Amino acid sequence: MKKLQFKVSINAPVNKVYDIMLGTNSKSTYEQWTSLFNPTSTYEGSWDKGNKILFIGVDEKGEKGGMVSRIAENIPNRFVSIQHYGLLKADKEITEGPEVQKWANGFENYSFEENNGTTTVTVDLDTTEDFLDYMNQTYPKALGRLKELCEK
Repeated sequence: MKKLQFKVSINAPVNKVYDIMLGTNSKSTYEQWTSLFNPTSTYEGSWDKGNKILFIGVDEKGEKGGMVSRIAENIPNRFVSIQHYGLLKADKEITEGPEVQKWANGFENYSFEENNGTTTVTVDLDTTEDFLDYMNQTYPKALGRLKELCEK
């Protein structure tokens, strides 16, 4: 696993950034910034600590796929830790085998810090070698979209 970090400064209070990023009041705000990863990106489940959550989208064959994860930690407006432990392929959860072992126990962590009305979001994530370029290209664009949504 490779570790990546991305940061964005947003001119908005932390509670607004947290809400829009996770889509806690309206899932559509989460879907808007994550649409850069997949136009049909969404989630099923809850952001509560310990809960299972599926990060999903529809592929070019019309099949639902994505990540099977759990919320390892959620301190509202401060820190969210997502542990990815499986894949969803064609509506089937796969939590073991060679495909999953590459990703198993990978984390995606969001840290939020507000200073004088500006919130800095830091994303620390584990990724596989084959997704390195994709994440390096796509994540900054997605965080740019998040910034736009929060500063409206």
